[in-house]
Amino acid sequence: MADLLEYKCPCCGGAINFDSATQKMKCPYCDTEFDPAALMSRDEVLKQPQKDHIHWDTQTQSVWSEDEKAELRSYICRSCGGEIIGDAQTAAASCPYCGNPVVMTGQFSGDLRPDYVIPFKLDKKAAKEKYDAFIQGKKLLPKIFKDQNHIDEIKGVYVPFWLFDADVDANIQYEATRTRVWSDRDYDYTETSYFMVDRAGRIAFDRVPVDGSSKMPDDLMESIEPFDFNDAVDFQTAYLAGYLADKFDVGSEQSVSRANARIKTSAEAAFADTVTGYNAVLPKSGNINVQNGKAKYALYPVWLLNTTWNGKQYTFAMNGQTGKFVGDLPMDKGAYWKWWALYSGVAGAVCAGLTAILYFR
Repeated sequence: MADLLEYKCPCCGGAINFDSATQKMKCPYCDTEFDPAALMSRDEVLKQPQKDHIHWDTQTQSVWSEDEKAELRSYICRSCGGEIIGDAQTAAASCPYCGNPVVMTGQFSGDLRPDYVIPFKLDKKAAKEKYDAFIQGKKLLPKIFKDQNHIDEIKGVYVPFWLFDADVDANIQYEATRTRVWSDRDYDYTETSYFMVDRAGRIAFDRVPVDGSSKMPDDLMESIEPFDFNDAVDFQTAYLAGYLADKFDVGSEQSVSRANARIKTSAEAAFADTVTGYNAVLPKSGNINVQNGKAKYALYPVWLLNTTWNGKQYTFAMNGQTGKFVGDLPMDKGAYWKWWALYSGVAGAVCAGLTAILYFR
């Protein structure tokens, strides 16, 4: 069995969690509070490489395949003795029998240890309130979805992110036009001037985030950005107590291409913003070189909400630090076509009215 780390209250022996409201460790039984830094000594074990020791009972009729063994981890809860099963990326969870929060220490040992963590600032209640506000006022949302919908699951997850620093040297050429229009008694004139505009320079990028979990859709994680790195602290397992956490399963080298794409898009936009005073600007050619790239490993707080309607699952995400909420909703097709017919009818009436006015002038 792999090792587990549980935080116990020295006053009453109860399991303690990280409380997002006070930013401290708090015992739910006696309300005693602790500074996470006071528990830093518990993390010393993570600085030494550790190996998981996994035992499978092969005496049963069915046995695990080698692929299944590689993806599963088995743990024993130190509070009740119950067995906790997780996959190869599970790093923090709760015991399904007694509910005590646990941290899988082996997932953060050696080179796998994160550099930073942004603690949760908002709790589960705030996530539910954000969801309720999110579905209000959506005119194309099926009414039955709002009336009968319920949340299947709300979970706070520390998502692994790679934070990329890089310097970008760029040289971009643009084709720009400037138009002048005037008239005399006989003619209307249009003069279009064409320009070639060059832009070159260097931009430094700090902590460009790319999520390191294949379970998390990249577009969903990017939609709840930005995270404020000013709240980041050096990693301590105490912040994970009471939440779920995954270690990365997409390495930094595998994430480089996505980081490059994000950096390139941002660099192009930054240079394009400097080309002003023209009626139209089109990029024609150029090159962008990324240098001095390096990556750090961090855990960012995310609330995930799941609901099922008409056999389809809908996933929503909330930034556990800022409260930014995103997700897809079902659409009432009948309401959509009613709105479309109403819009088309109003637009047609306006056009007909304008035609009549012009005709009778």
